[in-house]
Amino acid sequence: MRPPLSPTLTIGAPLVLCGLVVAVLIWRETSAAGFWAGLGLALLPVPILLGTFHWIDGLAPRPWRTLAFAFGWGACAATLFALIANGLLVGWLTDDPATLRPTGADRLELTVIAPVVEETAKGAAVFLLFLHRPHAFSGVLPGILAAGLSATGFAFTENILYLGSAFTRDQAEGVGGVDSATAVTFFVRIVLAPFAHPMFTALTGIGFGLTTMLTAHRRRWRALPPLAGLATAMGLHSAWNASASLSLTGFAAVYLLLMVPVFCALCWLTGWSRERQLRVVRDTLPLYAAAGWLSDAEPRALGSLRSRSLSRRLARQDHGPAGWRAVTDYQATATALALLRDRAQRGGACSDFAERERDLLRRLTRRRALAAPPTVAAGRVLTE
Repeated sequence: MRPPLSPTLTIGAPLVLCGLVVAVLIWRETSAAGFWAGLGLALLPVPILLGTFHWIDGLAPRPWRTLAFAFGWGACAATLFALIANGLLVGWLTDDPATLRPTGADRLELTVIAPVVEETAKGAAVFLLFLHRPHAFSGVLPGILAAGLSATGFAFTENILYLGSAFTRDQAEGVGGVDSATAVTFFVRIVLAPFAHPMFTALTGIGFGLTTMLTAHRRRWRALPPLAGLATAMGLHSAWNASASLSLTGFAAVYLLLMVPVFCALCWLTGWSRERQLRVVRDTLPLYAAAGWLSDAEPRALGSLRSRSLSRRLARQDHGPAGWRAVTDYQATATALALLRDRAQRGGACSDFAERERDLLRRLTRRRALAAPPTVAAGRVLTE
């Protein structure tokens, strides 16, 4: 009997196949030189975006496979779906086949079809994670994280296409410098709005996160927040795409009066949600301290960013990298435990709540010898 395929291979292989198909399509559209130029330029904002989402995920990190799936879905599957669906819908509605890279004549695609197709494709990653890993959704932060990573992958692949096409056109026309299509495309997509796609899709992710925060008697409305988030993401995406056909003044108005305020609101919501997670840790973990799983001083220490940072430094000083890893995992496990208990207290317990709680408590116990002393010491230092 053959052993079952690993989940990583089962999910990763189709995504890689989709990525290869997308790469071939972009290569044919941009030529070899344009593809490599676009790839190099498209890579530039990716570390910044990934670093941002790593910070968002810092209190209770998700498994790397979950994060890789979200990014890979956006970069490969969502992009392939969007390339195919955009062309089919444009051809069906206008009898005029669209190219991979929309032109000024494709206004219908830019303002209506593309926002609907692309936000649906990117949001599908959040929906799939919500279905198969419901315990990982404990508020809006997991939704923002999954949506943002999916959109980052999508934007990365799309930027290769747009930047590569612009480079190829500049090479054919002998244009260079700041007036070139490559420079203008780079400024708009990489410098001015690198967070555009993640910001759109984050609205869908927020909708899924809000669903998990509904109390038991409001569960009949659970489909409403994701649908409202998706519709808002499509509307914002459409407004941004439409601004490309406006005058410079009109484009600046959309950017300053719509995009910037929405981005600032998302930043505020993200910061508030992180503080809420820390508050849940402080309010919920005393239950486990009373049962003997933690000392009385640990819940407060684990619910403070300063204390968590100091305890990691103390553990590294005393025990090296092993101590740092133990405290980091201890903090993540304690946060996950608090969020799990908080969700259950609000009537949203998963069917395997007891099993997950036992597993998290076992993980805490394994790390306790190395992690508890620096955690208590850090809390004591900050309260003196």
